[in-house]
Amino acid sequence: MRRTFYWPLLCGLLILLSVAVWLAGVAGHVVPDRWMWHHDLWRTQPWTLWTAPLLHFLWPHLLGNALALVALAVLGTALKATPRDALALGLTWPLGTLALMLWPAVGGFYGLSGLVHAAAAIVALRALADPPLRWLGLLVGGGLMIKLAIERGWAVPVAFDSAWGFNVVLAAHLASASVGAGMLLLLEPLAQRRVARHRELLS
Repeated sequence: MRRTFYWPLLCGLLILLSVAVWLAGVAGHVVPDRWMWHHDLWRTQPWTLWTAPLLHFLWPHLLGNALALVALAVLGTALKATPRDALALGLTWPLGTLALMLWPAVGGFYGLSGLVHAAAAIVALRALADPPLRWLGLLVGGGLMIKLAIERGWAVPVAFDSAWGFNVVLAAHLASASVGAGMLLLLEPLAQRRVARHRELLS
């Protein structure tokens, strides 16, 4: 398996699982309260750290998140996203949800939007690491930072979105983007040290 395939595989897996959960919900096989992350209940329902991002109540919400993740999967693949990028996103899956503990006002959470923002942050960092493509990293990363600044998720963790017709957890965008970027920045030097040790052993 080519190393660049890990990124689109993980993005595709998140989309497929979200679609599967949606179809199961339509068929009446999903109890939302046991799939959603709840600020006061997650310790007794730890699996919701993983299941909450997969849950959507409206198909346009799922479609919008899925299309955004498809675009980032394609972009990341074009940028030769590494297994570390996929690992950073995989770690953000539960940890980005867990980070919502920092906002007591967030009573519950569901949806892929947090992971979409995490993927955007990771793709931006991957582009920034490649000098010829640094302009793309600045474009994606700058756009993401402007969006997060406009949303002000740190001060307004939840806000009603008239376009969607429901409350959007803006803190999830900020939390997952921050966790995703942080995970990659942590993994990069660890990988570089491993490569350096390997070269020393071969020399």
